[in-house]
Amino acid sequence: MNGLARLSSLKTGDRGATAERSDRRRRGMYILPSMFTALNIGAGYFAITQSLQGSTLHPEYFDHAALAIAIAIPFDALDGRIARMTDTTSDFGRELDSLADVITFGVAPSILAFTWGFRMLPETMNPVLHQKLLQFGAFLCFLFLLCGASRLARFNISHDPVPKNPGRPGRKYFVGMPIPAAAGVIAAVVHFFGGIPVSMAPVAIVWMLLVGFLGFLMVSTWRFWSGKELNFTNRQPFQWIVLFGLVLYALVAFSDYVLAAMALTYMFSGVIARLAYSWQRHRRAAHTHSVSTTTH
Repeated sequence: MNGLARLSSLKTGDRGATAERSDRRRRGMYILPSMFTALNIGAGYFAITQSLQGSTLHPEYFDHAALAIAIAIPFDALDGRIARMTDTTSDFGRELDSLADVITFGVAPSILAFTWGFRMLPETMNPVLHQKLLQFGAFLCFLFLLCGASRLARFNISHDPVPKNPGRPGRKYFVGMPIPAAAGVIAAVVHFFGGIPVSMAPVAIVWMLLVGFLGFLMVSTWRFWSGKELNFTNRQPFQWIVLFGLVLYALVAFSDYVLAAMALTYMFSGVIARLAYSWQRHRRAAHTHSVSTTTH
């Protein structure tokens, strides 16, 4: 009897030790997604410091800031995916991720947008125009930051932040343009011009409109593709591996053109989807009205 009790206690001890080791491994795995979030924050901080150092004589600093923001986007996507894949999601991780997004995709691109698009305008232009461009530019860059923070807050409290498309149930969409995508547009445009800052008033006005439009897209209810239906944990055909390699090569070899094309395509995809939806709704309303008129 004592032998059975001793054996039972040994088994219980083994189970306890196994559970303790499992908990220790689980606590350790929380570090992995947090590391990618930390890299996200680091890229944002680096982008801010580079933007502050940029000038007409040293446009490479602006280019470095733009690239840092672009590089942070995969980090932001990976931390969440890794947390879900390893079952290490937590409230702390979600809050840290949101704070990282405010820094890297809110503060950093707003500072870059102002320093690159408005601060470097030549003082030889009309002083009144120069002052107005600086003031409105600073206000719209702040508006971009405010809209980005509001977009994140709305996403965090939403019960269904990624609604499904009723026409294609498997495809999910974000409500409003995601803040990393909006920051990516700013970074892609700056990188496309090699970091050379804006030096003409008409270009500054166009830049002002773009920054303001990006802020509007983030707080809008327009739908943008989320890519949530893509599952990289499943086995993929060889063609997808080849395609991924080609895209990666294009990003390295022709980063200025490829990043600009990807960012602007994503931005206009939401705009075109909204226009198409409005047109279809208008057609349905006109058809319903004509049917009701004919019936009466």
